[in-house]
Amino acid sequence: MDKVGVIALIIGIILCAIGVYGIWVFLPEVIYVIKGLAGIVVLLFGLMLAIFGILIVKD
Repeated sequence: MDKVGVIALIIGIILCAIGVYGIWVFLPEVIYVIKGLAGIVVLLFGLMLAIFGILIVKD
C-alpha cells in the first residue's frame, strides 16, 4: 500500500470509532430516527403500491 492508502485506512478507522461512540451516546435518538425512517419507507411503499394499483385498474 502507498501512503495515501494507509492514511485513508487510519482516518476510516478513526471515523468508525467516532461514529460508534456517537451512536452509543445518543442511542435513544438513534432509535427514534430508525423508527421514523422505517415509517417513511412503509409510507412510500404503500404509496407506490397504490399508484401501481391505480395504473392496473385503468387498463
